[in-house]
Amino acid sequence: MQVDPRCTFVHRSPRRRAASSEEKTSASEEARLYIQQGKSSLFIHSFIHPHVCSWTVVTFERKTLKTLVTDQRTVVETMVCPMGGGATRLYSSPLPLPLPPPHLEPHQPPHPDLDPDLCKAPHNGSPAGPPASAELLRQCEEALGGRPPRLHRKLLHLREGDGAPSSPIRVMQWNILAQALGEGLDGFVRCPPEALSWSRRKYLILEELLTHRPDVVCLQEVDHYHDTLQPVLAGLGYSSHFCPKPWSPCLDVEGNNGPDGCALFFDQSRFELLDSANVRLSAMRIPTNQVAVVTTLRCRSSGRCVCVAVTHLKARSGWEWLRSAQGSDLLRHLQNLVPKPPADPDVPLIVCGDFNAIPSEEVYRRFSTSPLGLDSAYKTLSSDGSREPNFTTWKIRPTGECCTTLDYIWYSRDSLRVDAVLDLPSEEQIGPNRLPSFSYPSDHLSLVCDFSFKD
Repeated sequence: MQVDPRCTFVHRSPRRRAASSEEKTSASEEARLYIQQGKSSLFIHSFIHPHVCSWTVVTFERKTLKTLVTDQRTVVETMVCPMGGGATRLYSSPLPLPLPPPHLEPHQPPHPDLDPDLCKAPHNGSPAGPPASAELLRQCEEALGGRPPRLHRKLLHLREGDGAPSSPIRVMQWNILAQALGEGLDGFVRCPPEALSWSRRKYLILEELLTHRPDVVCLQEVDHYHDTLQPVLAGLGYSSHFCPKPWSPCLDVEGNNGPDGCALFFDQSRFELLDSANVRLSAMRIPTNQVAVVTTLRCRSSGRCVCVAVTHLKARSGWEWLRSAQGSDLLRHLQNLVPKPPADPDVPLIVCGDFNAIPSEEVYRRFSTSPLGLDSAYKTLSSDGSREPNFTTWKIRPTGECCTTLDYIWYSRDSLRVDAVLDLPSEEQIGPNRLPSFSYPSDHLSLVCDFSFKD
């Protein structure tokens, strides 16, 4: 039997113990059976054996080849389109076929261990809780004592002559850098290891949030949601939703804190929740490893509604086609998921994300030309309002230096206006070792915008 050498998928998954010969035989036979179910159309399936390992099979038009199961890995050789590194983590879907629904159930571990530094211990049976805003900011400043100065950034008001709105909607977009990735996989060669420790980074992250106090916070690469960010921000009046990646790379790092994902927080004093959905993004109708959270809110003071989404698209060069497909899928979901309240049938959109795409990519074009009427808020920083910033991320890895724009805040240009944006630091402020650093906890910069409704 001929095997195309380009088409071998190898996926390692940690196991509790070595598989017995019976288990290996069982896994191999079940794998062969599942593969043979592929008839004349695309067949894609994730198989998880309780003691061996997990793998993903992709096969086209009955091209069934051989399956090999070993103690440390499962190798599936099949005739597929070459997909490059990381393809085994790209696709997965549970039984039964046809493909599963794109909406994911909320993720909640049974008993999260709360951060002992930031969440007070229970007293007399009362629930644990975080400190109040002023106390928390003081705690951050004390914990970060002696550190280099923070990045100096100004909130630039764009419409002062027209009269700035009294209560704009402040939105923050930020890839905060998953702790497991920062310490384990991302390889920031110029960043001191001490600057990557969670004991330090958590205070820098919270300080950034407390400094700008956004009404809506959209975060990516969140792997300390249940133990830190959710309880701490809940104590500050935020409600939230979290959607982990189905196959988070954080789980490959020893001592990880669970999967990373997207999180959306909103100030309950300003908004009431109308609807929220966790979405697994698809490409060619096949579920992928990227997700989004889509939340519709009603402003308590004005009664106006707004739909906010947060996402994180596939990373790395070579996957431009996949980011484009994922972006198209998200746009489709936004058209279908946004409720239409009778009093406010045209609900404006705000879409925040690390798109992992420069402005010349197809996914950027899809958003900018979407029938949803979206525009990128940070273009307002340019003199003519047509260009994105020079960078939103700046880092040095073993492969070299990366200074580019990957992060965006999209908004409905016909319903919302941008009143203010947080500017970006200079190269001198960032420093020669780039990001992350002792001054800043992530390789991505936070984006902050003030929006108001158009009359």
